[in-house]
Amino acid sequence: MDDAEVAELFGTAGIRGDVRTRVTPAFALRVAAAAGRDGAEFVVGRDGRESGSALAAAVEAGLSAVGARVVRVGQVPTPALAFASRGRRGVMLTASHNPPTDNGLKFFLDGKEYDRDAERRIERGVADPDPPAEWTDWTGSERADPLPDYRDAVVGYARAYGASLEGLRVAVDCGNGMASVATPRVLAAMGADVVALNDNVDGHFPGRESKPTPESLADLRAFLAEDDAALGFGHDGDADRIVLVDGDGEVVHEDTVVAVLAERYVRASQAGDPVVVTTPNASARIDERVRAAGGRVERVRLGALHEGTDAAYEAGGPETAVVFAAEPWKHVHPAFGPWIDGVASAAVLSRLVAVEGLAALRAPVTERPYRKVSVPCPDEHKRSVMTTLETTLPDAFPDAALDTEHGVRLERPDGSWLLVRPSGTEPYVRLYAESDDVDALAERARELVAAAVDRAG
Repeated sequence: MDDAEVAELFGTAGIRGDVRTRVTPAFALRVAAAAGRDGAEFVVGRDGRESGSALAAAVEAGLSAVGARVVRVGQVPTPALAFASRGRRGVMLTASHNPPTDNGLKFFLDGKEYDRDAERRIERGVADPDPPAEWTDWTGSERADPLPDYRDAVVGYARAYGASLEGLRVAVDCGNGMASVATPRVLAAMGADVVALNDNVDGHFPGRESKPTPESLADLRAFLAEDDAALGFGHDGDADRIVLVDGDGEVVHEDTVVAVLAERYVRASQAGDPVVVTTPNASARIDERVRAAGGRVERVRLGALHEGTDAAYEAGGPETAVVFAAEPWKHVHPAFGPWIDGVASAAVLSRLVAVEGLAALRAPVTERPYRKVSVPCPDEHKRSVMTTLETTLPDAFPDAALDTEHGVRLERPDGSWLLVRPSGTEPYVRLYAESDDVDALAERARELVAAAVDRAG
């Protein structure tokens, strides 16, 4: 079957959708049967959603019927499932921060998310399925619990980045998700005085919506504003995403968190060419701190940090080492594992705060005002609009360095920057700007985008 005839099932973070109309048990069975072509053993886990048990059963049936062996690990954070997939393949049933009506499937190989080629093989297998294996080749399953080993591994890894957490008070809003069985226990094992909010697993997410935002973390922020805790963390439903809140209850900008961690990893690296991988919409404050530490930044499309890491190694020399990878709220700690891990981020950040204090960590980071603007643009005009902007935007800002790999990104000598890229899901061209004079920069860019849209129409 030609690739053009194969439906694209995967988005930027696996497959997600409503469990009644898209990610149904029948659908999960077909996807699992297609995935089972590529591996002999799969570890299968799920988050706390009500639909998880039925979908996990369907995935197990699909894998077993094509001869793949299944190891069931039950309810775990996504990073714990990735940890358990080392040396084999893994399937995580999660819709991350989506509402409780949704669920999804995310695939791993040896701890790393599937790349686009592997996802396309599954899509082709769903479109053109193989018959089941001979009945004598159908497999059974076994039960395993990777959580204790995973939590111990996080504690051991974070130990290298600071002293004991004795005396450090930390608040964690688990959002009724899988962080409940990980982050509070990890921080407590490191010596912290932990206050946990919404720390029971409940697939209805009764405490707050699963996506951690300044609005949904209102209870955590209010607690920190009144308590003497030094910092707080908010997680999503599967604990791969993390939000940092300071002791006054203010959310620390996600790019500042990335800049702090990136600088620390570059400074700690012994590599001759330490690289940080991030996304096109990430702030130039990251580049500034990485350069100051002696490293460099490479960018990759959203949802493809693992692909960006591979590309950096392929393009680099023998001294190249990817020491950190991140997009907003999601961090990969390569020395620990190739997966996105909010629990590991909480542990490392807590260690750094215990040693230096959050204010001192943030002090070197230049935080400029930020704007995001959406300009309406029909899907059929996006290509011509972006072609026009590759000329008109650099002409308008001739002092800026130009990068057109992931849209049109301009980085100016004063550290301000601008990115224009087409939305992959909606009829808009997105504009991101960061500058001390951000309103003027964003408005000038918006005028140019609007003019390109008018010209295309």
